[in-house]
Amino acid sequence: MSMTKGSLKMQNKIEKFTLHPLEDPRFISTARVTYEQNGTAKSWEIVKAHDSVAILIYHTQKDAFILVQQFRPAVYINNHDGLTVELCAGIVDKDLSLEQIAKEEIEEECGYDVPLGKIEKITSFYTSVGFAGSRQTLYYAEVDETMKVSEGGGVDAEQIEVIALPVKEAQAFIFDESIAKTPGLMFAFMWWEQKHIRVLDQ
Repeated sequence: MSMTKGSLKMQNKIEKFTLHPLEDPRFISTARVTYEQNGTAKSWEIVKAHDSVAILIYHTQKDAFILVQQFRPAVYINNHDGLTVELCAGIVDKDLSLEQIAKEEIEEECGYDVPLGKIEKITSFYTSVGFAGSRQTLYYAEVDETMKVSEGGGVDAEQIEVIALPVKEAQAFIFDESIAKTPGLMFAFMWWEQKHIRVLDQ
């Protein structure tokens, strides 16, 4: 069965959704920047946010990508659903290497214990450049059932659903606009496809 919006079954009952002024932020701060560009005075509103890591996880036995589905309040404002499908990811807020943070996120969100040396850096890029400009570093990891140590789902109050998307459905998934997803996820899928095309050409 192919993955469609209707086939994503995560329970998601949202009530009493209210916007409030941000008085004591935990993860971001806002500011107005003033500067001169080529002699012209300008100003801009920005959000200062943590950098992050994201991991494309490929399950070798299932021939599938391991993804996460979760509720995003900012997306809910726009589509009144709020459920997104994303790469496993996390913010850089610990005194650890990026690879160590990636390893932790894989275990916490998806339930796989991946050796540090098996986490491969793909590249890094800037996100939300119009207002935030935080940097995300993208990694790749392969897993199988011998690495599974838990059901995942996140920590604390996180409610994360782990999804296995068959590789053969990835192309259709990328262009299915009914499913909210991130640009980083789509880029990661295309990177994986190009990587395997190169292998076949050799």
